[in-house]
Amino acid sequence: MASDGLVAQRGPTAGCPPSVKPLAAVAVVVTARDVHLPVADHPVDEVAELARRAERLGYDRVWQPETWGRDAVTAMATIAERTDEIGIGASVLNVYSRSPALLGQTAVTLQEHSDGRFRLGLGPSGPILVEGWHGVDFERPLRRTRETIEVVRAVADGDPVEYDGETVQLSGFRLRSAPPADPPPIDVTGMGPKAVELAGRFADGWHAIVLSPDGLDDRLADLERGADLGDRSVDDVRTTISVTCCTADNPERARQLTREHLGFYVGGMGTYYRDALARQGHEERANAIAAAWASGDRDRATELVTDDLLDDFAAAGSPETARANVERYASVDGVDAVSVGFPRGASLDRIRDTLHSMAPE
Repeated sequence: MASDGLVAQRGPTAGCPPSVKPLAAVAVVVTARDVHLPVADHPVDEVAELARRAERLGYDRVWQPETWGRDAVTAMATIAERTDEIGIGASVLNVYSRSPALLGQTAVTLQEHSDGRFRLGLGPSGPILVEGWHGVDFERPLRRTRETIEVVRAVADGDPVEYDGETVQLSGFRLRSAPPADPPPIDVTGMGPKAVELAGRFADGWHAIVLSPDGLDDRLADLERGADLGDRSVDDVRTTISVTCCTADNPERARQLTREHLGFYVGGMGTYYRDALARQGHEERANAIAAAWASGDRDRATELVTDDLLDDFAAAGSPETARANVERYASVDGVDAVSVGFPRGASLDRIRDTLHSMAPE
């Protein structure tokens, strides 16, 4: 799969005896370590400070999410100003709340503002957020995502945009500024087979979430099928798996925060996360978590995130335990980057500690 720059070269050794033939240069790809910045309501200054800390610790890229808190674009612009080298990306902007053309304008502006460090992550999100918060009909999410990718690329090319799609129709305008020399890559998130296939067929990267290391295999097969349909190599698609991580001197406290996080997403955020667990053999448990949450028993929903489920889908506990679990993801053939995320209830101090514990060695 596509790497994001961590490539070590192994070349001829200086001073070899004449009888010893030097090794030919061989590229060794190392799995990148990214950061999925917290979704919780942290001020922009705190988020930018976490990005600066991640840069100092040697992380490769920070990803800024967006739900119904502070907007991601302002945060990413601030991060671009306060960092020098670390990559910056959106993970993700949904394809309904901004028009496809505006997403294109945003992407090229952030690419300029960050001196070429930006990647645009896109996804449909879900009906709870799109309809309940943005007041927009959640219709044909896969088609909307595909057409948004195509429009963003057309905007970034700088040519007049003429687009007659099934969900998007545009005509008569072009970007009113110089297009970037290097258009920002476009990543797509997805959990189901068709969404992942779409990423393989049309996007520059795929953001995997709510997957165990074993569960990645089926989805990577979907990604490869999509690349085949697009007549392209799956090696050109950067695969990033986001893993919720939490470490603490009291390992059980870290695990409890992560249980609460998974319980919230499976129980309280519609059917997508529940379906993801069901596809990986946890249908009965996922339905029980959702039922407990719907009945108002949040404690029971959290209890149902048992140790086996927690260890399948997160990396929580002591620093040693969490790092070992992250390495399980990093060792999956086809994964280019593991992105360290944090439980929604984690304090800033807990996030900082986890960031340090999970940093690249």
